Amino acid sequence: MTKATTTLPSGWKTPQISPLVGLLIGLTILLVCLVYSVTLGAADIPLDKILASFVAFDGSYEHLVIQTVRLPRSLMAMLVGSALAVSGALMQGLTRNPLADPGILGIESGAALAVVATIFIFGSSSLSVLTIVAFLGAGATAVLVYFLGSLGRGGATPLNLTVAGAALTALISSLTTAVLIISQRTLEEIRFWLAGSLAGRDTNILFQALPFIVIGLVIAFALGRQITTMSLGEDVAKGLGQQTAWIKIITAISVVLLAGSSVALAGPIGFIGLVVPHIVRFFIKADYRWILPYSAILGATLLLIADIAARVLLKPQELPVGVMTALIGAPFFVYLAKSKVKK
Repeated sequence: MTKATTTLPSGWKTPQISPLVGLLIGLTILLVCLVYSVTLGAADIPLDKILASFVAFDGSYEHLVIQTVRLPRSLMAMLVGSALAVSGALMQGLTRNPLADPGILGIESGAALAVVATIFIFGSSSLSVLTIVAFLGAGATAVLVYFLGSLGRGGATPLNLTVAGAALTALISSLTTAVLIISQRTLEEIRFWLAGSLAGRDTNILFQALPFIVIGLVIAFALGRQITTMSLGEDVAKGLGQQTAWIKIITAISVVLLAGSSVALAGPIGFIGLVVPHIVRFFIKADYRWILPYSAILGATLLLIADIAARVLLKPQELPVGVMTALIGAPFFVYLAKSKVKK
């Protein structure tokens, strides 16, 4: 595997860093962010008490906060960030669409509508039920977006898929709003979740969603070589002997597992899946065997930082983390819409 170098104006070259070393650096940064995430909040907790809660748990208030609130929330931010970033990278590589993202193409909105409708009809449900419902909503929306995008001139082009996703997202959001207007009870129950929030999640919820996200990530990482080939074009992939139909199906399964689990856990958090793969491609140009794990680490780090900011900017009150990611992602989306799509 070749190692990229960057030429500076003075003629000097930056040291060559292998992708594996880059992953280790990313994991180190993620670990530092995890420590800060457990430390910072409405009330800051010193690092020595965090360590003591693991080696000598005494049931004190601070130890309980660490074990039952801060740590599960931080781990959930890492899981959701990884899932969203990897699903976005898969979608961008498979469709060759720089704007592909579970939020922009309506997959998160479809999953959210399915969850809202289930709560409206049946009342509160367990996370396992809501996760399955979110999978169904995400899968149905993905199929519908692809179908509508295929109807346009030229078939399922990146622009057609983006337009179809935006239109379907607007429709689904209107339906979700209609349900919430009709049912005040449903609105009160999930209004914070709809903005994208990690608050109020405990270890049990984390473990219920963990198998789905792990399976989705394992499938995604196993598809690295195939997605690299597909990103060169479907005709090229077929010429190299790839079973493109099966690759699309398996990739769709991974995206639905990752996006559906994320929505069930934290609501529709936007722009992580859009922004992260583009940042990663500054370092890893085209090899999805590295783009996908890099996206997982950077997505976890970015959402962890966004959650820290959501907790400390207005403390003791906090903002939904979806607001923070939108502040980062919306300008980035405008930039991509102007540059990438025009090209």
